[in-house]
Amino acid sequence: MNQKNLLIIGLSLAIVTAFLSSHSMAEPRKISPAADTSNSASAERSPVTAGATGGKMRATAFKGMIASVDDKAKTFTIAGKENSRVLKITDKTIITKSGQPATMKDVVANEEVRGSYYKMADGSTEAKNVKLGPLTDAEKAEKDARRAKREEKKTGTAPATSASPSVTPST
Repeated sequence: MNQKNLLIIGLSLAIVTAFLSSHSMAEPRKISPAADTSNSASAERSPVTAGATGGKMRATAFKGMIASVDDKAKTFTIAGKENSRVLKITDKTIITKSGQPATMKDVVANEEVRGSYYKMADGSTEAKNVKLGPLTDAEKAEKDARRAKREEKKTGTAPATSASPSVTPST
């Protein structure tokens, strides 16, 4: 009787294991479009893919003064203390000046610029967004609000929460 029970239990476990393994193989895994780079010929140049890591690339912030502009190559250079940075403007780059849409023609030397860029696998840098000119009043207000929130968080002056749990009578 004992051997019969063990045989039934073992057989049941084998059936369940076989069912689960065949069920997981039957359902194809869902892959996000950003991770599937086999279909795109320009996947290596796409700022969405991170090449070897398989994740998304993060944009890096920049700010400074435009040192030079190359209209034919659609690039501009920001001079730094140690080295300069050349950023390429693509069709996907969002360019604004004083909060209004702008074009490559608005990018001129000796103008304040800020924004973000992607570093590509080949070492080049492609601008994600470019904001020309000084900060607008809305950007200044947003920056001050973020700074105040950070300070509030750092000093712990955020709204106090009760240390004891609230007790609600059950009816």
